[in-house]
Amino acid sequence: MTENEPHGGLHHAAPPHFSSPHLAAPALRHGFFTRHGGVSQGIYGALNCGLGSGDDRAAIAENRARVQASFGKDTVLTGVHQVHGNQVHTIRQPAQVHDRPQADGLVTDCPDIILSVLTADCAPVLFADPVARVIGAAHAGWRGALAGICEAVIDAMLRLGAQPENIAAVIGPAISGQNYEVDAAMEAAFVEQEEAWRDFFTPGRQPDKRQFHLAPYVARRLELAGIGTVGQAALCTYAEPERFFSFRRATHLGEPDYGRALSAIMLATTER
Repeated sequence: MTENEPHGGLHHAAPPHFSSPHLAAPALRHGFFTRHGGVSQGIYGALNCGLGSGDDRAAIAENRARVQASFGKDTVLTGVHQVHGNQVHTIRQPAQVHDRPQADGLVTDCPDIILSVLTADCAPVLFADPVARVIGAAHAGWRGALAGICEAVIDAMLRLGAQPENIAAVIGPAISGQNYEVDAAMEAAFVEQEEAWRDFFTPGRQPDKRQFHLAPYVARRLELAGIGTVGQAALCTYAEPERFFSFRRATHLGEPDYGRALSAIMLATTER
């Protein structure tokens, strides 16, 4: 995972972001954006892209426009209304970018459409089959991951012609197990589905608490899905307040709201 510095944009300044060599193909553009490079103020500072936050709407619009511009001219940024489930929105034509259904995954084989997910501790996952020219994105919180959102994105990509061995998936910045304390009841819910999921829980600071390792859990499910490449950012959103938004950190600090980071991927029309 490499952090890219901001560079000159087309109309808006391009924000810094992380990228992965696993998604470095001529026809792909992607980025895991941080909280830097935007115009939002206060607790939302600065690149808050969350339409569901209480931030100033003009600031959110400018932040999202900066992300979009960083992908090039004539691109469209799209997303979904995330609900921590396993539904996937498939975009087959440009008109569908204006839809915002309740879902936690997106896939497309259309060029110049930027698929995006918003996170603030949950795991953003970007997918690509550069051979078939099919891409996807998933918002993988614990509920969605347990419900199979990543597998649902892969299945939707296969329906568009992707091949499992050619799919690369990269997990972006998310809360680490060290900072993700949960109830023992949550561990029980995972183990009820699959005994092997117990491996992703370690003892908490109190007898009835556990530490849940979300990104490694998501990575394991991706590996079991049989795709070609799985990568992880290994960056903790909770632990780096200067770089990342974090719902849990905001809650612990007693803040009334929190910013949302955007992760995105796009197929380019041409190699530019």
